[in-house]
Amino acid sequence: MTVDVLRRPAPADRRARVAVAVLFFTNGALFANLLPRYPQIKAALGIDNAAYGLAVAAFPAGAITAGLGAGFLVRRFGSARVAVGGTVLTGAGILAAGLAPSVAVFAGALFLAGAMDAFTDVAQNAHGLRVQRRYGRSIINSFHAIWSIGAVTGGSMAAAAIALGVSRGPHLLFSAVVFAGAACVALRFCLPGPEGESEPAAEAGSEDRAPSPARAPERGLRTGWVLAALVLIATAGTLVEDAGMSWATLYLADSLHATAALAASGYVALVGAQFVGRIVGDRLVDRFGQRAVARSGALIAAVGMGLALAVPTVPGTVLGFAAAGFGVATLVPAAMHDADELPGLKPGSGLTLVSWLMRLGFLLSPPVVGLVADATSLRAGLLVVPLAGLIVLVCGGVLQPRRH
Repeated sequence: MTVDVLRRPAPADRRARVAVAVLFFTNGALFANLLPRYPQIKAALGIDNAAYGLAVAAFPAGAITAGLGAGFLVRRFGSARVAVGGTVLTGAGILAAGLAPSVAVFAGALFLAGAMDAFTDVAQNAHGLRVQRRYGRSIINSFHAIWSIGAVTGGSMAAAAIALGVSRGPHLLFSAVVFAGAACVALRFCLPGPEGESEPAAEAGSEDRAPSPARAPERGLRTGWVLAALVLIATAGTLVEDAGMSWATLYLADSLHATAALAASGYVALVGAQFVGRIVGDRLVDRFGQRAVARSGALIAAVGMGLALAVPTVPGTVLGFAAAGFGVATLVPAAMHDADELPGLKPGSGLTLVSWLMRLGFLLSPPVVGLVADATSLRAGLLVVPLAGLIVLVCGGVLQPRRH
């Protein structure tokens, strides 16, 4: 009879896990405080859907422009410091976007916020993977679940501020100060030492852990093709997230005539269901494998949002966004993890490339959906969500199969 002994993480490692969770929470909450304000900003600036789509595309454009520099900054200053510095500057960019007097300033502020968010995203995931190696087991999905909690919290804060009549300036200033301060406190408890050093738990007892199944499917395939498929999977996840971020509130408010406070529930439902999917994701993956979980989730997202668009009602649309969020919950963590283990790449290279390239979804989605909305309707533009589900169904074969 074989008994598997789980290592108890050291107190410093547990504190580091909490610190990384705080970083993910603040990252989710900051931008979510701005999203429900988009209809007000759009109305104040007097722009149409196409111009609005191009303006909000500045956020992913900033992320793509700066994204490849994240690796250098992490090696130079450390992942924890880069994550915290990026959080502070992201908050500043979001505040400037909320108070922008013109479309140019609005887009410029979102460009800055997107660039800083890209640094934070790579750095917090890199630090989270360091903590995971010390734990000797998967915990990365839990960090992304905490991000979803932060997003729900931020969206709920914004909805409450709108309902109470709080103007954008005080609301977004309060959000930036609170969450940037929390990130600065978390920095004290992050892991010390340079990036890339051996983690104790990863060395000791590594022979007791089963070899990662992520490597098995790639042996007979070119790494480049597998990496491309992983990028498409991660991009599909970001397409759905962007549909909730950029368009859910507008669709519910303008097309379905929901109240401002109720319109914010579309995005909150998406990230709330995404959180649930990430909480249960690790157990589902252990039982059925990442490949089956991803494809099943893609089917849920495609069918759920497809039905919501086919029969448009406020409750049905909120449920449709919830189905989409639940369905894509594990896609980005799975793609990042599998890319980080691809053979033939330097440590961290796969993670950086996927994090950078998947932001093309954020860059292309807003203007495309905006152009389609102006040409036909926003309802037609949101067909991008079922399309993302179909992409995962096709590409999901590169993900980890069920463990035996």
